Amino acid sequence: MSFQPAVLEGVLERITYANEDNGYTVARVDTGRGGELLTVVGSLLGAQVGESLRMEGRWGSHPQYGRQFTVENYTTVLPATVQGIRRYLGSGLIKGIGPRIAERIVDHFGLDTLDVVEQEPQRLIEVPGLGPKRTKKIAAAWEEQKAIKEVMVFLQGVGVSTSLAVRIYKKYGDASISVVKNQPYRLAADVWGIGFLTADRLAQALGIPHDSPERVKAGLQHALSQSTDQGHCFLPEEQLISDAVKLLQVDTGLVIECLTELAQDEEGVVREQVPGEDGEPVTAVYLVPFHRAEISLAAQLMRLLRTDEDRLPAFGDVDWEAALSWLGRRTGTDLAPEQSQAVRLALTRKVAVLTGGPGCGKSFTVRSVVELARAKKARVVLAAPTGRAAKRLSELTGAEASTVHRLLELKPGGDAAYDRDRPLEADLVVVDEASMLDLLVANKLIKAVPPGAHLLLVGDVDQLPSVGAGEVLRDLLAEGGPVPAVRLTRIFRQAQQSGVVTNAHRINSGVPPVTHGLPDFFHFVEDDTEETGRLTVDVVSRRIPAKFGLDPRRDVQVLTPMHRGPAGAGTLNGLLQQAVTPARPDLPEKRFGGRVFRVGDKVTQIRNNYDKGANGVFNGTVGVVTALDAEEQRLTVRTDEDEEVGYDFDELDELAHAYAVTIHRSQGSEYPAVVIPVTTSAWMMLQRNLLYTAVTRARRLVVLVGARRAIAQAVRTVSAGRRCTALDHRLSGAVPAPRPGGGGARVGGGDQRPREGAGWS
Repeated sequence: MSFQPAVLEGVLERITYANEDNGYTVARVDTGRGGELLTVVGSLLGAQVGESLRMEGRWGSHPQYGRQFTVENYTTVLPATVQGIRRYLGSGLIKGIGPRIAERIVDHFGLDTLDVVEQEPQRLIEVPGLGPKRTKKIAAAWEEQKAIKEVMVFLQGVGVSTSLAVRIYKKYGDASISVVKNQPYRLAADVWGIGFLTADRLAQALGIPHDSPERVKAGLQHALSQSTDQGHCFLPEEQLISDAVKLLQVDTGLVIECLTELAQDEEGVVREQVPGEDGEPVTAVYLVPFHRAEISLAAQLMRLLRTDEDRLPAFGDVDWEAALSWLGRRTGTDLAPEQSQAVRLALTRKVAVLTGGPGCGKSFTVRSVVELARAKKARVVLAAPTGRAAKRLSELTGAEASTVHRLLELKPGGDAAYDRDRPLEADLVVVDEASMLDLLVANKLIKAVPPGAHLLLVGDVDQLPSVGAGEVLRDLLAEGGPVPAVRLTRIFRQAQQSGVVTNAHRINSGVPPVTHGLPDFFHFVEDDTEETGRLTVDVVSRRIPAKFGLDPRRDVQVLTPMHRGPAGAGTLNGLLQQAVTPARPDLPEKRFGGRVFRVGDKVTQIRNNYDKGANGVFNGTVGVVTALDAEEQRLTVRTDEDEEVGYDFDELDELAHAYAVTIHRSQGSEYPAVVIPVTTSAWMMLQRNLLYTAVTRARRLVVLVGARRAIAQAVRTVSAGRRCTALDHRLSGAVPAPRPGGGGARVGGGDQRPREGAGWS
């Protein structure tokens, strides 16, 4: 490597790799000397294809890639030749200008083009085919990218990625630099994708003291927020203090002091005594929204259970023998005793839970409940947490089903159109895949159930709990709780013939699956992790299509324990995209950070975004890229709810490829075929409920790829410890309901008012 400082000028032609976290980039530049493109590496944060760059750095040589230039810093220089200007404008840098429009503009204005766009944008109307609307849009886009560039230049020194700089600008506009300088910890709360660690790095670069109370409070809230990402609704106070001391590297006394101040802030945290695992009281520390939601959910459930109203009065004194006999004639099948019990429970009790594994008849029981309710002219509302699960529920019952988010008509910001003051028009509400309901969604849903209506929650409690915080289904099934439940345990004869079903139950009982002699359950043994990744791709793209005629994109889903590693979802997505949707000259594509998006790609949303689509697009929503418009800088996805959703190119960090997804992200979905790489490199993740959840996602076929030792580890390892929740204790009365006016523990006073009637009609 040369140590002589050097300067290189050239046009950025293409970015071959970019790390979104630290801005490290590998790119090719054209120095205009008619030779080959040169490779440059280093932090090119914010640089766009087509820009002319003046780069300072050093020449060196890479053993594999040859001569390259390492960039230490750079400035953008506006191009000075007609060709350079055309390339710059046509690169997709300015929304509304693609290569064709760029050519027309440059043909008209020549070397004056950039001066016109900058100082007299109204003159763009002189260009043939550019109307006033497009002209105005181009002028606005030019101004915005100039302003974003300023923010990027400022953030470059502290290593914030391009996409986050754009988000900061979109959130704060002209105030961006002021907010970053003066209130860096605000970013962690306000801007998606900026966590405490990024905000802390910024704050340190800007000289904010290590022991500043602002930093310590932000760190405490970050530790609680991290714990909700891991499923906890609260953390025990001692654990929170210890986590914060480790994270912040400050004195315990300062952390305790700042925690006390946060607990006095209405929007800070809430401290409350709850029973611990051993029955001894624990001081629980909650973020305010989770505390409010847990109290509210418990109160709403008790309200539904205790109301004297009944919107299904016909089932209070029904002749059950006659009703079930009518049902048997209608469906052609008689219910098993435990199914009959579940049907009676759902139609006579205000809240009920139905649980059980695959092949035990949950679906048929739900169909029977719906048939009987509709026979009595009841208004039945059906919902599930995901689009796929809602479709399945609709096919099963022959009635319309929707996602919970659509049912409640969530609006930007997350407020629901239906709530306690405007309940759903329903006599019976059935929610499938209820193991996926997290605390915040369950609270919104239960609030919208009218008094007297019946609520039936259906799900498999042995699957992984929800991605979001809480363990709602398990808490409702807690021993001694007030919610009645039926667990279906008998596997029906037809289901016993399925290797997928029988092996799911074997795994759930701690017995290894049978992997020989079955037509629908296979294991390709491979001990090497990298080879497991390659074999997984071959199974998906070649072997399954050849043997079973299934489409590798539509019908086959890879489910992995982990995101990282050679057999993790990240690496496999790259390999599977290459095999299933390879680059073609006629196939539009867009590089974003380290990923390339193409028309035909299978993608998934990785955050809740209430501002997208009709009622928001949610973490885990899957879809296919149907269009990619370089001129408008926009990509379109058709989701599994058949909704077309648009993404600006600067929003593509909300999307990830979904050829392979983690098992956690697959909850609530079903696929014809599932391929599961199981390797010893995922040792810490290998647990029984993880493998059980993956296997139960398959309708027709399961293929395990990997080490026997890893599968044995997953089967024998029972998930350690419960999530920190107190919903079960609130329902059983072990945690007293808050008194009106009780500060942070109050739920907007809503649960203290008299109940209103809601007659039968």
